[in-house]
Amino acid sequence: MQELSISTLVDMTIGLAQGKNDQERFDKLLDAIRKTIQCDCIALMSLQNGILTPLAMQGLTKDTMGRRFKVSDHPRFEQICQSARAIRFDSDSPLPDPFDGLLIDHDGDLPMHACMGIPLIFGDSLLGVLTLDSLMPNVFDNISPRSLEALSALAASTLKMALTVSKLELKAQQSEQRIEELNTEAWERDGSNMIGSSEIMQSLNTDIQVVAPSHFNILILGETGVGKELVARSIHHQSDRKKQPLIYVNCAAIPENLVESELFGHKKGAFTGADASRLGKFALANGGTLFLDEIGELPLSAQSKILRALQSNEIQPVGQNHVEVIDVRVLAATNRDLAVEVKEGRFRADLFHRLSVYPLTVPPLRQREGDVTILAGFFLEQARRKLGIRNIKWEAEALDTLSIYQWPGNVRELEHVVNRAALKARAKFGSNAIVSVGKNDLALLDVQTGSSESQTTQSTGADEVNTVTLKQATDAFQRKTVINALESADFNWAKAARKLSVDRANLIRLAKRLGIQVTKKHRIE
Repeated sequence: MQELSISTLVDMTIGLAQGKNDQERFDKLLDAIRKTIQCDCIALMSLQNGILTPLAMQGLTKDTMGRRFKVSDHPRFEQICQSARAIRFDSDSPLPDPFDGLLIDHDGDLPMHACMGIPLIFGDSLLGVLTLDSLMPNVFDNISPRSLEALSALAASTLKMALTVSKLELKAQQSEQRIEELNTEAWERDGSNMIGSSEIMQSLNTDIQVVAPSHFNILILGETGVGKELVARSIHHQSDRKKQPLIYVNCAAIPENLVESELFGHKKGAFTGADASRLGKFALANGGTLFLDEIGELPLSAQSKILRALQSNEIQPVGQNHVEVIDVRVLAATNRDLAVEVKEGRFRADLFHRLSVYPLTVPPLRQREGDVTILAGFFLEQARRKLGIRNIKWEAEALDTLSIYQWPGNVRELEHVVNRAALKARAKFGSNAIVSVGKNDLALLDVQTGSSESQTTQSTGADEVNTVTLKQATDAFQRKTVINALESADFNWAKAARKLSVDRANLIRLAKRLGIQVTKKHRIE
């Protein structure tokens, strides 16, 4: 029977004590294990809400770090998590190996091989798992149960310490959902973790950790699709308001005449159509956080009302004679340069300075060196679950192509590209085989030039004739006017609506009736 020597256990303990951070401690733990136990790949993963998240791994492709493995989707992981001790899988096991196709320098199914999984239990809680794979069959058979118990205890203690110190351990009791607005699609997405290990993202995470515990109102800046909403979620969940509501408001979607009612509420009979009293978003967020997305789209009249609420911590619902005291932290986001908007008179300087105590800028994906690969792995695993694929992996050439692309649509564009690529690859391979996503599956946008342009197309039907009806003439005039407004507003619907003094939603409906469509073509060098 193979035994873990005293010197090996001492090396593990010293390595863990000398590690400067969690990642270094995890890596030292895996290094020490591989010195004693022969294996071609090893992975340490934490378990949260039925999802295994890689913390450290060796021998597997880099994009695997971005994957999230739903335990119920993987029979081997399921057996490991349900066990109280290490489980060895025979080389002829019919259960698919979650790491098939992900071993470095090895394509396709793993050949006859050994696989072992160790549940990491601390007290009565399962914190995660440690898995080992070797291309040599039966290599784990002679390791003694006592050695595996020691290894499991040491690894579980390491993971427990990391989860406690880093405050990553999820609390069992979920925050009570007090209001139905929290059930919107925007807040039902998976988790609030910021995926990425680039230096610029680490700097952003540090800033979030610094500012989250404060009560400052925060301005979040960044291009479309970079993840400003995710930053807001992360700030909220790292603050002492995390048990209170996080309310989302898309400022660009509120008609100007309803802004005050939406934000501050109204009493029954306050205006035509007010058949019942209604709480506004500030009241719903009382004690918690209010996220004002696209705040740069708000008209000046609405900005002044928000400024008053921030200055005095008071709101006055429409039709109510007295004010109400509130306790709300405001997180605001925009893809506009608000300093320029202030100079040009489109944004109030006092509100800008009130929000800019600690501004955060979310970097575009093209500046996040190395993160594209990790995000590609994360989104590919999501696509695997949605499409019911057993195993799916990236071909090296496809990952290289993703890495050199400039991503004008940022993380949102990457997610869409990965979903389309996985769908195309599945059509070629089927859902039961190991699906490989290649360069030809990516369907990236034009990569020949370096610009991004919007084009307006219109469905005009037959050629114009000399005689037209009044309706046709009116439609033609409206079509031309809307197109001109869109072009002068750089194809921003809210800005175009303000130029025409109409509601944004009504303008979109009018454009649809007139056959006007706005599409984007992104091109990069």
